[in-house]
Amino acid sequence: MTQTTAAAAKALRAFMSHEASAGILLFAAAVVAIAIDNSPLAWIYDALLGMQASVQIGPLEIAKPLLLWINDGLMAVFFFLVGLEIKREVLEGQLSTREQIVLPGAAAVGGMLVPALIYVALNHGDPVAIRGWAIPAATDIAFALGALALAGSRVPLALKVFLLAVAILDDLGAIIIIALFYTADLSQEALLFSGIGVVLLILLNRLKVTHLAPYVLVGIFVWVCVLKSGVHATLAGVVLAMAIPLRTEGGPEESPLHRLEHGLHPWVAFAILPLFAFANAGVSFVGLSPASLLEPLPLGIAAGLFVGKPIGIMAATWLTVRFGLARLPETVDWYQLLAVAFLTGIGFTMSLFIGTLAFEDPSFAADVRLGVLSGSLLSATTGYLILRWSLSRTAHGQQQPA
Repeated sequence: MTQTTAAAAKALRAFMSHEASAGILLFAAAVVAIAIDNSPLAWIYDALLGMQASVQIGPLEIAKPLLLWINDGLMAVFFFLVGLEIKREVLEGQLSTREQIVLPGAAAVGGMLVPALIYVALNHGDPVAIRGWAIPAATDIAFALGALALAGSRVPLALKVFLLAVAILDDLGAIIIIALFYTADLSQEALLFSGIGVVLLILLNRLKVTHLAPYVLVGIFVWVCVLKSGVHATLAGVVLAMAIPLRTEGGPEESPLHRLEHGLHPWVAFAILPLFAFANAGVSFVGLSPASLLEPLPLGIAAGLFVGKPIGIMAATWLTVRFGLARLPETVDWYQLLAVAFLTGIGFTMSLFIGTLAFEDPSFAADVRLGVLSGSLLSATTGYLILRWSLSRTAHGQQQPA
């Protein structure tokens, strides 16, 4: 029994250490959600996500269904991790110099702008549907990197770095979009209190406090205030991340940011994001047909992800290189870049998340999920096939395109 347990633990560690594991788990969570929502157990799925849960301290009460605790609460932890990654990359990583940021920066802008324009073009006549314009602009980092990892060790490191940089900048763009365009009626009193919390976080940083407990306590306070203010609560996670110290006298190993990023990553990748995918990917196929994909809303999302992402990224990258503002990494060719451009069309969790913000009416949920899942699946499959072909082509010594 002990040997069996040890073997199982070893297999689990091996799975979690593989780059593609997080993406595989996300896909599995979505498949399970879809399967349950199209089975006789669908009522259990809906009842579970609709189950009310509340926390009350004196007159302060937060009461939400389980779905919103996941989307507003656990996803704040995800955005906290994203904020930590952005801060580290900007200060000491792949986005710390102009030369490093220009190419992925241009690609990220193109990869967000063109999908949004395609969506708007297909939905401009519907003032309600137009609110979803940002849904196809998002990229799922875990899924995209997982799909890239499936191609094996022959993938150039520079290609992985480029995809990671584009995805991180894409997430930064999503954060800005959420803050500017997806906020409800604002409560000035709650915003004032959240501002006080932000000032406290800045003071903790300036005083070089390295203990995490004060940051966590103030961060929870800010999250509650932001939740009550009408601004989406996940942004509190980003604000908290910006206050976490990166550089300390003890070196990188002692940095609170590095410790938090390392500690949170497996929880986010293997628990929070799969749980979010399970809660938000369930779509009933009752009443749906292939023609449903051709309706403006799901078509706008799918076309934005599958067509808009590669067009936007390739056009922006080519223009940036053509005018001498940046150059392709030496080990990367245009075919491999095209593969990565398609992989950024895997919107999945981020697109689903923005969809929940854009449409509070549950009647839009099926169309959003249909568009996101179909566009992401097409992007993942196409990107992976192009990447495998380009790597095989390079391995056989064929000339790379200039």
